[in-house]
Amino acid sequence: LTHFGLDFSERACRGYVAEVVAEAKRLNNSVEVDMEAYPYVEPTLRTVVDLHERFGCVRAVIQAYLRRSEADIERLCGLGIPVRLCKGAYKEPASVAFTRKREVNENYRRLAALLLEKGVQPAMATHDERIIADVIRMAGERGVAPDGLEFQMLYGIRRSLQRRLVSEGYRVRLYVPYGVAWYPYFMRRLAERPANLLFLIRNLLRR
Repeated sequence: LTHFGLDFSERACRGYVAEVVAEAKRLNNSVEVDMEAYPYVEPTLRTVVDLHERFGCVRAVIQAYLRRSEADIERLCGLGIPVRLCKGAYKEPASVAFTRKREVNENYRRLAALLLEKGVQPAMATHDERIIADVIRMAGERGVAPDGLEFQMLYGIRRSLQRRLVSEGYRVRLYVPYGVAWYPYFMRRLAERPANLLFLIRNLLRR
């Protein structure tokens, strides 16, 4: 939402995004409102709730490494708002976020289970095959059919895994940054977390 002016005016930002969501609804489509760094979580969720009440065709993004995320998922599920769960890529202090990979993965699994039990159109954004296998197992235990679960991945990363999931009946959505400002966006993501570069190189080599 910072690209829509959230740093300057939450109200104005909400108005700009509403134009996009209204057009998406007219075209029978939907919009995912991505999550950014911790200071933006609350205003972003306020915007998502408002857009959901007005249009209904929005999905929120929740980051598993934030300590507050379980409460946020409970709130969103209670309102019937679809959620996409990702791990999170911003560097945050330990007071608000899990800082160890093991802790983030454990919380991701806990939150995934919560979404499978209470969520609407749950989407899991991850390239981690072990987590994907656990999510599929938990979905089966809870009676969630393949067509009721979505996985999201970066375009060009783990293509063979993407094809396998599709062949098993799961929806796979690919994340594709585009437009004239794609390169600055890419560099910001690397600057936010240098480990992203290692992740990209490692997974590009794994087809």
